[in-house]
Amino acid sequence: MSTAAAIARRPLLDERAALLELGPPPANLLTREAVAALRGELAELAPDPALKLIVITGAGSHFSYGASVAEHLPGAVEAMLPEFHRLLRDLDELPLPPVLAAVAGRCLGGGFELALACDLIAVDSDAELGCPEVRLGVFAPAASALLPLRASAGYAVSLLLSGATLAGSEALRRGIADLEAPAGSVLATAEDWARKRLLGHSSAALRQARRAARWPWRDALARVLPGLERQYLGELMRTHDAVEGLEAFVARRTPRWEDR
Repeated sequence: MSTAAAIARRPLLDERAALLELGPPPANLLTREAVAALRGELAELAPDPALKLIVITGAGSHFSYGASVAEHLPGAVEAMLPEFHRLLRDLDELPLPPVLAAVAGRCLGGGFELALACDLIAVDSDAELGCPEVRLGVFAPAASALLPLRASAGYAVSLLLSGATLAGSEALRRGIADLEAPAGSVLATAEDWARKRLLGHSSAALRQARRAARWPWRDALARVLPGLERQYLGELMRTHDAVEGLEAFVARRTPRWEDR
């Protein structure tokens, strides 16, 4: 997949906003190449003083199925996971305007973690969000750090332990999403909200307000996530079932758990 296929950029709202579109569809996987491309786009956009909003969405019908499962296997995950977490820290550390995830269709695993790292989440009412990693014998490090910032800690644990998904309408009710759109209209809804609530403000003020308000994200990404990354790479990936679950998914077979 080329970098051009991984991320597309176009202006929105009279060039006061930028749209970053994950691709290629239908899965819009967050491969290492896609992650590098998205990091590059964010770094290029950050210095633009006129920009008041960045919207991240998916090409086609879905936001993202998540990260590449093949890149989670031993020999690849050691590089992939830190690079993905670096992207999430970029969202916090770069001097960006507000960043909104516009979610339609599936928003799973790493895709859900990317949305959780954004400032705002808009969802189609019938979108599907969640972290199914536990079904593969692993866990979701970034969601473990970020989901409790939006949902109650207890509800976050229930989602992460069960691997269950929830509809966009339920995500709004639970406080995980900020805006709900009728099916198929999430981008239009996000643009309308930005026109009414955001674009009249100073870009400098928006960036300073964003930086001030994101201290819980900063704490989760800088203090909590590194320990979860070490647990994933140093403990989880030494278990039989983690490798078995990932290999079974890639081979499209039922995993044979040994509970070790």
